[in-house]
Parts: sequence; structure tokens; C-alpha cells
Amino acid sequence: MAIQTVNPYTNKVVRSFEEMTDKAVDMLLAQSAKTFNSWKETNYEQRAQILHKVAALMREKKEYLAKIITLEMGKLIAQAEGEILLSADIFDYYATNAAEFLADKELKPEFGSAYIRCSPIGVILGVEPWNFPFYQVARFAAPNLMVGNTVLVKHASMVPQCAIAIEDLFNEAGAPNGLYTNLLISGKRASSLVADKRIKGVSLTGSEEAGASIASEAGKYLKKSVLELGGSDAFIILEDADIDKAVEWAVVGRINNNGECCVASKRFIAVEAIADEFIEKFKEKMSNLVVGDPMNSTTELGPMSSEEAAVHIIDQIRKSVDAGATILLGGTRSDLPGAFVQPTILTDLKPEIPAYYEEIFGPVASFYRVKDEQAAITLTNDSSFGLGCSIFTQDIERGKRIADKIDTGMVFINHPTWTQPDLPFGGTKNSGYGRELSELGIQEFVNKKLIRISGLSDPL
Repeated sequence: MAIQTVNPYTNKVVRSFEEMTDKAVDMLLAQSAKTFNSWKETNYEQRAQILHKVAALMREKKEYLAKIITLEMGKLIAQAEGEILLSADIFDYYATNAAEFLADKELKPEFGSAYIRCSPIGVILGVEPWNFPFYQVARFAAPNLMVGNTVLVKHASMVPQCAIAIEDLFNEAGAPNGLYTNLLISGKRASSLVADKRIKGVSLTGSEEAGASIASEAGKYLKKSVLELGGSDAFIILEDADIDKAVEWAVVGRINNNGECCVASKRFIAVEAIADEFIEKFKEKMSNLVVGDPMNSTTELGPMSSEEAAVHIIDQIRKSVDAGATILLGGTRSDLPGAFVQPTILTDLKPEIPAYYEEIFGPVASFYRVKDEQAAITLTNDSSFGLGCSIFTQDIERGKRIADKIDTGMVFINHPTWTQPDLPFGGTKNSGYGRELSELGIQEFVNKKLIRISGLSDPL
């Protein structure tokens, strides 16, 4: 796959980059392993100084960095600026809290004393996606660097300028050479890197196919892996929901990041009592979205990340309609020159229809009407994915009770699935395993070492 910037608003190549040679990659890996030997000896305060500086630089360069995001993958400029600020918050969060999260844990054995000490394990490889090119990297790199690991990042080939900009931030922040390393290589070469003895773990955010490839290599070589894969989040609207608020959040949940979000609300499940009211209002708001230039502050829906992505979505829609789905809104390409797809709503979906079981990574909503609460729960769980879910009800206790029955890694009540530094992020089933963010996110690539102190007279 070519490593290049293609502006999805125009579908024109902006800049191309040469892929790194095997020799260059080997040298960078050697430097990262060497740097680990000194970085692991630093204390939390020294590590935090680098991360706080990176965060400060991100905020200082917010407008510049946001424009790179929008240029390379089409995110609305205001959302791109928001991503930069969120990424900075993540670096500050781990810089501030790592010492507490990784503090020794005292145990109470029957004899003597003991404690658990968290130690770094080495070079960690991160394989990151294009849809949140700074945020995804921040949530991988920040906790690992605070643990004392060093990181190699193979970023998506369509956001090379974002990838380079992140490494530049670390260099400007005074990070030692090899602490954070960007690799301009293909995904296939990233999978083969897992075999290298100098790499001690791997984290991937991406597709099921990419996750299976990385996990297979990690398992083969007995290395820890964390996977955050696709999602088909349900958005449940119960009869006691505030419908206007639910509709407002439904639109946000579906088109945030132009709909190219693993935790976007994708399946809208309304109980019969309020289904007509919800879908009428939802359709109206979706049909009135302003589609256009993502650099324009008035635009509400930009292009897909690439022409390939737009073509794929239209193909999914076509196959779903051929199998019996009904287009309630949209369903076609926009007349704009870039990688645009119209806001779309599909209904009359059954298990054999692709839109029922596939993830559609764009502004396409699947609408279902069900008899009651139990039917909503059953339909929500009838998915190979298990990332997030939203429940809209004015009865919070009812929402919590339903949340217990949902097979996902995250459930949000009266809000679309969302993210922030102090909330754990991750899923179950085909959506992957492991967690990022919060205290849980810093515990993944750590040696939890038992240190036991016994008296000479203690029994065996």
C-alpha cells in the first residue's frame, strides 16, 4: 500500500513518502531497545516531564496539527482540534497519575511479607488506525512510556504526515532518541516485526482481519497483545426516553467523525411505542445535515477518509438492498467531487442482510423497531461485535439493570458511547480484548512482579 497523503475532499494526492527499508527499520528497533535500557531506570517524575511537554506542544500547535488531520482523512476541522486537545489531556493524565497507578501493592501472606511491584517489559509495538490519528496514538503511547517501556508506532499509511508530526513533537519535547519511533512501513511488515525478540508486546487498533493477523503472530511468539477492533454499537430508545434528546444524541452518535468511528452508534433500536416518532425526527435531522468541505466550520458531514472507503460503503448498501433492506434516506454518493456518501438510513433488516451483521464505517444508520425492552436486549446482543452500547431512558435504575444484560465492553446511559482519559475503553467478542485509558490502560504491558520477604524460621 502506498504511503501518501490523499485529500479525501478532492481525491488528489498531496504528498508521497518512501517506505523504510528493512535495514532502516532494524536500526530504529535497535535504538529503541537500547533506549529502553536507560529509560527504564528513570523515575516517574522524569518521564512525566517529557509527556507534559508533549501535551503543552500539542495545545500550542493545535490549529496546525488539526489541519493535518483534516487534510489527510477528512475529519471536520472543529473535531480535529478537539482530538488534539483530548490527546494532550491523555498525555497529561498519565503523566500526573502513573506513579499512583503503578505504586507497590502490599499483600498479606500468611507468613512473612510481600508486595507487587510494576516493572516495564521493553519495546512495545503499536499498530494504529487513521480515523483518530493523534488520539489513538496518545492512548497507546502515554501509558507505556510512563511505565518505562519504549514504543514503536506503525501508523496507518494514509496519515503519514500525522505520524511524522507526532514523532516531531517528542523530539521537540526533548525525548531521548528511540523513546518514540515512527515506522513508515506496510501493515504486512508490521505483522512480521512481531517475531523480533526485541519486541515484547503489541497493541493494535483496527479491523478484525488486521487484529487476527497481529494476534496470531503474537501468540506464535508468546507475546502479550491488546486489540481494539470494530464495533456495531446499538442505540436503544425505550418508551420512557426523552425523544428529542435521544434524536439529538442519535445524530451525534452516528455522524461524529463522519461516522468513521468504532464506537459510533450504528444500530438504532426503538421500542414500538415510540418508534414512529423517533424515526420521523431522526430522519428529518439526518436529511438536513450540511455536507461539504471539512475545513469549513459550518460543515456537519465531511467526506469519507478515502475514495476506497466511500466505494466500499456504497457496495455494502447495495448488497443489503439486494438482500431485502429498504433505504429510508440517502443510499447514494453525493454529487461533490470527493469521497462523499450521503447520510443514509436503512430499515427492514434481517439476520441474512449484510447491514445486519457487518460494521458500516460511515454515515449509515440501521433502524430497527422491536416489541419491548427484552426484544431490544436480545437484538443488541445478536452481534459478533461487543464494543459499546447506549440506552436512552429517564429511569436510571432501569437503564442500569438493562446495562447488566448487554454483552459489550462499555454501556452508556443517555449518551452515545464516548471516550475520556479516566474511563476504560475496550470491548469483548470480535471487538477485541484488553483495555486502554484509565488506570486499566496502564496495566496491560507491565510485569507485575511479586517480591516476597520471609524470615529464616518461616515454614515452607
